[in-house]
Amino acid sequence: MSNKEIVQRTKAFVKKSLEHAEGGHDWSHILRVYRSSLRIAEGEKVDHLVVSLGALLHDIADSKFHNGDEEIGPAKAKEFLETLPVQDNAKDHVVNIIRHISYKNSLDKAEAGFNSRELEVVRDADRLDAIGAIGIARTFNYGGFRNRPLYDPENPPKPGLSKEEYKKNNSPTINHFYEKLLLLKDQMHTPTAKKLAEERHQFMLEYLRQFYREWDGDI
Repeated sequence: MSNKEIVQRTKAFVKKSLEHAEGGHDWSHILRVYRSSLRIAEGEKVDHLVVSLGALLHDIADSKFHNGDEEIGPAKAKEFLETLPVQDNAKDHVVNIIRHISYKNSLDKAEAGFNSRELEVVRDADRLDAIGAIGIARTFNYGGFRNRPLYDPENPPKPGLSKEEYKKNNSPTINHFYEKLLLLKDQMHTPTAKKLAEERHQFMLEYLRQFYREWDGDI
């Protein structure tokens, strides 16, 4: 089986697995991250098959939709990877990408033991999809999914949350901009992602300015 066939088989598996997923973590999200990963990888010395599989499988079972179980995603990915003619070290690499890609894990330095350029490429692509116009749409989609208020001036953002605080946080959706989204621009690893993140970051700042003006009835 060629690498192209391996990727196509993985796409079919992921698309089927996520057909009923929440709108911000569905097949469309996976496809955007996959395409961004390939774009970023063009300028990097990486294993392109590992990048492709890591991007396609990175949200195969997001812990926040599985009672906080952080091993269900890596386990499900590993089970699928065992059906593919891929070298064991590449399979392990992909599983480690899935295990370490989440933003919340970056809040716990004790979990930062694994790193690779492939992880950085896929992580950058995933975080790019969390900012800009798409990121704003995904943020409010998830806030609605969790029945969170849009904004509450009496409930200010809490930047600097620990991993456990972040996981339990149920604050208004606007707070998420300050607790995560506006921090991502400076956490990109690759030159391509840093450039793309700058424009998306500025778009979010402009969006927030407009949001507050409308909220306060200034326009």
